[in-house]
Amino acid sequence: MSFELRRVQRLGGASLLLLGAAATSAFAQELAQAPTQAPAQDKSSTEIPAVTVTAPSPIVRRVVPTRSPVRVARTGRSRSQQRTAEAAPATPMATAPQQGVLPVVTNQFATVTVVPNEEIRREGGGQLGDLLFSKPGITGSSFAPGASSRPIIRGLDVNRVGIVENGTNSGGASDLGEDHFVPIDPLATNQVEVVRGPAALRYGSTSIGGVVSATNNRIPDALPSCAPSFQTWGLPTKAPLASAATSPCVTAETRTAFSSVDRGVESGVLLDTGGGNFAFHADAYGRTTSDYNIPAYPYLNDQTRPVNGRQPNSATRSDGASIGGSYFFQGGYIGAAITQNDSLYHIPGIDGADHQTRIDGHQTKINVKGEYRPDATAIDTIRFWAGATDYRHNEIGLLDPADLNSDGIRQTFTNKEQEIRTEVQLMPFNARFAEVTTALGFQVGHQELSAPSPDNPGTLFNGLWDPNNSTRVAGYAFNEFRFTEATRAQIAGRIEHVELHGTTPDFPADYLPDGTPQAAISRNPSFTPKSGSIGLLQDLPGGMVGSITAQYVERAPKAAELFSRGGHDATATFDIGNPNLTIETAKSVELGVRRATGPFRFEATVYYTHFDNFIYRRLTGVMCDDDFASCGNPGAELNQAVYSQRNANFRGGEFQSQLDVGAFQGGIWGIENQFDFVRATFSDGTNVPRIPPLRMGGGVFWRDDNWLMRVNLLHAFAQDNVAVIAETPTAGYNLLKAEVSYKTKLDPSRFGAREMIAGIVGNNLLNESIRNSVSYTKDEVLMPGIGVRAFANFKF
Repeated sequence: MSFELRRVQRLGGASLLLLGAAATSAFAQELAQAPTQAPAQDKSSTEIPAVTVTAPSPIVRRVVPTRSPVRVARTGRSRSQQRTAEAAPATPMATAPQQGVLPVVTNQFATVTVVPNEEIRREGGGQLGDLLFSKPGITGSSFAPGASSRPIIRGLDVNRVGIVENGTNSGGASDLGEDHFVPIDPLATNQVEVVRGPAALRYGSTSIGGVVSATNNRIPDALPSCAPSFQTWGLPTKAPLASAATSPCVTAETRTAFSSVDRGVESGVLLDTGGGNFAFHADAYGRTTSDYNIPAYPYLNDQTRPVNGRQPNSATRSDGASIGGSYFFQGGYIGAAITQNDSLYHIPGIDGADHQTRIDGHQTKINVKGEYRPDATAIDTIRFWAGATDYRHNEIGLLDPADLNSDGIRQTFTNKEQEIRTEVQLMPFNARFAEVTTALGFQVGHQELSAPSPDNPGTLFNGLWDPNNSTRVAGYAFNEFRFTEATRAQIAGRIEHVELHGTTPDFPADYLPDGTPQAAISRNPSFTPKSGSIGLLQDLPGGMVGSITAQYVERAPKAAELFSRGGHDATATFDIGNPNLTIETAKSVELGVRRATGPFRFEATVYYTHFDNFIYRRLTGVMCDDDFASCGNPGAELNQAVYSQRNANFRGGEFQSQLDVGAFQGGIWGIENQFDFVRATFSDGTNVPRIPPLRMGGGVFWRDDNWLMRVNLLHAFAQDNVAVIAETPTAGYNLLKAEVSYKTKLDPSRFGAREMIAGIVGNNLLNESIRNSVSYTKDEVLMPGIGVRAFANFKF
């Protein structure tokens, strides 16, 4: 179970292919033998618990716990009420993936990547983009590693990737600039799900690429787990359950980690309590890091600046807290939470280091959600979510790098956003040819944005854009057809209406597609995008499940794409919106095969998407300062970026697998593999900018009931398929990671805690110089060098 570092360092693409071939060969042999049940003594064939996911579809098929009918029968409820209670097991009864086991979701119509709680604790990361960086088909924007990194799915980001927390929009400004942080911290998150395909229609047309959903217990949907397992909101609160439910119950959890590469410290505390009809949650967390270590000189085009082995201007600090509670009543619950997120982080890169640029961000968020299962023959479940966000950040730095007294606010971003979403899931009905289940949804949202700048008060270019607002109203429907237990289909549709209100300044003729100058004017564009999807899910021999889906998705332009008109200091760009943008259309098809059980687990997906009027941010190669007149002047510091539209094609695939080879030293050892690529070109064959490279990797692992040991190497090939203007090629790299973790139950009377997981993770053990091809700052910012992260998590 040990690797010599030099031997691993020489491991390249050929060796990784051999790992994949070995896994495929083993799978083929397994299918040929087709055993119905593995010997009980073989620990490598231990049945894998199903992965519980919440984000993919509004249609939820409940699993009836074996003992709940007995408990429900005591209540004297009607059959409909019994069915409701039986269908809603308490949270403690939900199974979790075994430690180190690849979680594969097979009951959805497209690929769903799941990062369960224990993996989040092991991997860490200050941003969702950091956490998901190495997942097949996903990477992070890495504008400021550890501080601002937004997930990128299949080469699509910002306005095509939705980010939600507990069912509502994250509500920050990360889609308005790559330097902006995502106000969802993995330290306070219990599970992350990345949803692709038709289910993204549930969240809006701005989720063409997919949805990243983070969940936690800030709004409890069950009483704490130290209560009897049958105390769930689906059951009534009368005797004999009422007496049991009145006993207060308190659980606590601590999450702590230390990292060497940035001298980082993070810690979080979570509390849950409940009794009677109420449950409450509170959490608080914080992290701080210094400038992180790097393996080489970071600036490709300037060799004159002092660095001293660290990425200049990359320190971070963040903290947050939340309190929430829920009331449980017969057939349902309703809950609310208020959350505060604060972050102060520096922006690396030449301009950021020279001006000591940093962002001071604050978000206050209120969320409400609930669920009700009426005693009705037509309606199964009614769910709703509501959220309101007040977000603000200041971009702070030196106006003059030579004058330390010129430090001040250079730009401010504000986002006030409200959202309501309601879903009604109907009871299944027999349509003779299939059992049909329907879910209907309604969504409305409002957003107000501003980006004032003190540098040019009272002028046309007072900030990146004038205050603007938008309103979205949408309805959607999902229909699932169960033809047999082995064959299911889904048809979904969504229609929404978007109204935007903003102002564009004077645009010289050179910056608009039709060559016509644009006078400053208030704009009130509106759009009505329509989307639809169809999918088929089929059980296959050998425990596999196959899927095919087709989508047609329209997306309306967003405010930043229409109204931007000035300098954005943190990204060092001069952004020019296009008020004449039209609806973007994506037509895609996806094929997938997945297997979640047995010694060989895998998922494989290929896809193709054609975009009509693809909206993208095009760097022109021209440099600007504060206004249009400065564009092209010698010594200008901001890259001109123009929002444009062209037809484009995206195609790619993803594969990951895990093979339990056999028993060893009382546990299981095996190998794992992954592979992903995306190729994106415009209709004339030129390259879409900022696309991830082809990546492939593999490794070995050993696990038992307590221990997990793993060594994994991910190789990213060089990315030479770059845009014609203002984008440079990126060298390949090898990312070597190793981890050892230990999980055990504890005796609370002796240790205070009832469960512990602790471990050590080594990152970038080859100390490679890694540049992320999708980052705007890749020529000036290296990813962190070799480092060790030690973590400990206790449950009380």
